[in-house]
Amino acid sequence: MNTKILAVDDSLTIRQSIKFSLEKGGYQVETASSGSEALDTLKLGKVNLIITDLHMDGMDGIELIKTIRSTTTHKFTPILMLTTESSQDKITEAKKAGATGWIVKPFMPDKLVAVVEKVLK
Repeated sequence: MNTKILAVDDSLTIRQSIKFSLEKGGYQVETASSGSEALDTLKLGKVNLIITDLHMDGMDGIELIKTIRSTTTHKFTPILMLTTESSQDKITEAKKAGATGWIVKPFMPDKLVAVVEKVLK
């Protein structure tokens, strides 16, 4: 499987957890610790899915989604929001920005893989 996923989170522990879980599921995983680092990574090539945190210093997840959606390369790339936030307002705001789905932290690795598989089908 040559499916590439970009995981964006300011927490090293979360990035490592996402990477480990998804690589075990057979995916290639790139990581970025900020929105701007994620955008730099996206310039280097195509990814099949983006998973981003909501609360990050500098550019937050919603701003990152809006920026990604304004590009032609990743306009239709699925984006999952992975966050501790579960307020309906934030979920609605993320969906309006272009988020494909929402996963609440902490996540179970097998559930994360299942959601990724579902989104990529």
